[in-house]
Amino acid sequence: MSHPFLIAVAAAYLLGSIPFGYLLMLIFKKQDVRAAGSGNIGATNVARTGGKYLGIATLVLDVAKAVAAVALAQHLIAPGNFEVAAAAAIAAICGHVFPVWLGFRGGKGVASALGVFLALTWPSALCVLGVFLGVLLLTRYVSLASIVASATFPIFAFHFVPNHGPVATVCFLFVPTLIIVKHHANIRRLLAGKENRFGKKKVAA
Repeated sequence: MSHPFLIAVAAAYLLGSIPFGYLLMLIFKKQDVRAAGSGNIGATNVARTGGKYLGIATLVLDVAKAVAAVALAQHLIAPGNFEVAAAAAIAAICGHVFPVWLGFRGGKGVASALGVFLALTWPSALCVLGVFLGVLLLTRYVSLASIVASATFPIFAFHFVPNHGPVATVCFLFVPTLIIVKHHANIRRLLAGKENRFGKKKVAA
């Protein structure tokens, strides 16, 4: 593998691994978010346990770090190389889900996935966001909206990016699959009718 490829992957992983939800809760609430609510470091759990403003901040920062990771590869490390950008996208998501700083126990990757999708293929990202919002408005299940939206991403990505290489193909399939797998506990609760709806005070997301 070339040096630009390795540099892009390493930089993207490190950017993706910044645990903004954990840091914001620690700084503003003096609390370890991993010991609150569902124990997840993502925006949903931060919003439920630390308040909506910290949740929004976590969401924005998690999206931004993923955009930055792919943009760094696209525009500085390997300009015009979509395969390197796709590899950086995979690395950024892995950084968020498996951050070295937190013993490789991170978030579920939904916000960061939106970030890499926006950087790689923004029309696909907007379609996926529309699916997410539609399912969320209909059901108020963040987890279900995340799962359904993730499952539809490859359809949009392969449509809007018809000419792509093997790394991009892996990216388009791997990222949604990882997100769905990380929601395994939510899937069990959904099937059992025990999943919490967004806006409820009780935490289990």
